[in-house]
Amino acid sequence: MGGSGSGSASFLKVLANNFDILAGPVVSLVYPLYASIRAIETKSPIDDQQWLTYWVLYSMITLFELTFAKLIEWLPFWSYAKLIFMCWLVIPYFSGAAYVYEHYVRPYLVTRQKSVNIWYVPQKKDVFSKPDDILTAAEKYIQENGPEAFEKLIHKERGTTSMGSNYTFYDDDYRY
Repeated sequence: MGGSGSGSASFLKVLANNFDILAGPVVSLVYPLYASIRAIETKSPIDDQQWLTYWVLYSMITLFELTFAKLIEWLPFWSYAKLIFMCWLVIPYFSGAAYVYEHYVRPYLVTRQKSVNIWYVPQKKDVFSKPDDILTAAEKYIQENGPEAFEKLIHKERGTTSMGSNYTFYDDDYRY
């Protein structure tokens, strides 16, 4: 009789000693993953914002941990502090993720982005973004190559059908 009782006690002791290790992934990954999937399925943008914000903060915390792993090893309370912080971020009652993002992350990124645009990624100009872009491109082509070259470009056939022709409009020398 004493064997089964001590087995339960030792299991509870192991569980209590490793609570942060066991609860951490549930709090920081399993529940947020479930909630994120539910948010995708709803029409509300509020829950989408909550979970996108959470994942941004989770990524930042993970990057911090990877960067300062040697330092964190010396902090015995780190796993418990992180667990409490993650609970605060995750539990919708507190809206911790939204609070941290609005008060700390967003002001830092927005002010930095205005002064030095580190997030700028040049995009290829879409020739068809406005109706007059086609006319502007045609006028530029005519100016550079002449009307005969434009006519030739238009009449390059790529196959005909009984309903009309399929034309290919391209120029190997044209740069975006």
